[in-house]
Amino acid sequence: MSKVSKLLLSFSLALTITGCASIPKSEIPESRFSSLDCQSIAGQLDQAQATQQHADQAKRSSWKVIIPIAIGVRYFNAAYVKNEAENREAQLLEERQAKGCPLVSGATESISTVHPKKMTPLSVISFPSPHDWPIWVAQEHGYFDRNGVAVSLIPTADSKFQLTGLIDGKFDIAMTGIDNVVAYMEGQGEAPTQATPDIFAFMGASNQGFLRLVTLPEIKSVTDLKGKQLSVDAMTTGYAFVLRKVLEEGGLKTSDVEFVSVGGLRERYEALTEKKQAGTLLISPLHAAAQQKGFNVLANTEDVLGHYQASVGAARRDWAKQNEAALAGYIRAYMDATAWLRNPTNETQAVAILRKNMPSMTIPMAAQAYEVLLNSENGLDPRAQLDIEGIEKVLALRSEYAEPRKYLSEAKKYYDLQYHAVAVGLEK
Repeated sequence: MSKVSKLLLSFSLALTITGCASIPKSEIPESRFSSLDCQSIAGQLDQAQATQQHADQAKRSSWKVIIPIAIGVRYFNAAYVKNEAENREAQLLEERQAKGCPLVSGATESISTVHPKKMTPLSVISFPSPHDWPIWVAQEHGYFDRNGVAVSLIPTADSKFQLTGLIDGKFDIAMTGIDNVVAYMEGQGEAPTQATPDIFAFMGASNQGFLRLVTLPEIKSVTDLKGKQLSVDAMTTGYAFVLRKVLEEGGLKTSDVEFVSVGGLRERYEALTEKKQAGTLLISPLHAAAQQKGFNVLANTEDVLGHYQASVGAARRDWAKQNEAALAGYIRAYMDATAWLRNPTNETQAVAILRKNMPSMTIPMAAQAYEVLLNSENGLDPRAQLDIEGIEKVLALRSEYAEPRKYLSEAKKYYDLQYHAVAVGLEK
């Protein structure tokens, strides 16, 4: 088999695994069904039905895998997951009947007891990092279930795949930098799209002071980077312009360094630790992991930029209008999960959830991630608010550096808080 064939097979099998891994499944073993109360049984039934829906979707999309053999692998893996969910549903129904539970959790008179609650499936694409922590908690503790949504979390390697997929309707929600939203809305995106971009930010999803310039151990100052390569996700979106501003404030011109498009956070971190480039921007707490390996943190972008809105939840406007309840439910679940994470009594469980989803993270690293991302002063915001002044800073940087050159000043063009307002109004 040629190297190209091996690479394609490896990539397709990775897609196969990712496709099946993204199907939401309950972690509660069947042996514990007898200990569940009526409300928990109802929640598990919702989860089993959501799993079946996503498995069906995975089966239908199995043809998209590149290598033919992987099509079959993905199809039968999805079929197996669906069959497993059907068996779980049957056992849960038997348990519900044995305990005399109502057909719907709570069984209020205003809710029909004929049809079970239907979950709205949501596909969410994000850069794999500890910033996905609230999503993992919401999946683990049923916050999404309680808000009527079943979330499939899909990893992305770079912003080009993420944003084109969002705009072209392959994904419902993207957890991404608002700079990407602005770029594609203004025709300055890194990659072409089939559909006309019409996307917006609906909530904030990052902590303050999260971006750091991290460099090789021998690089002691910004000026030491002259003549060196620096890695970015994409050349004209994401945080590339933040890096340019940090370099300028440190005494370097853009022409003094070479920018290399490497990909998302994980790809840039690995490239840096393998010393392929001299530096990059890393989000907290990954900068601390690099620091422990001897790499230097030269700058905190908050000290250079002041207010800066980084990660947000983004969606297509037409999709949001058609799925208002589901989007509000997603925001509500995200906020509740973040509040749960910020409660110090949950730290042990929170760290366990983080390490379950990021197995390579050691206990000390996970504890440090908790300290950085969930502290009361500048950790993840349980209100999921947008920093409007921070969005204006994003526009100022794009006005200064982006091509084609445009003067951007209307922040409200790129966000809509009506769905956030509905989510805040929902009962916890």
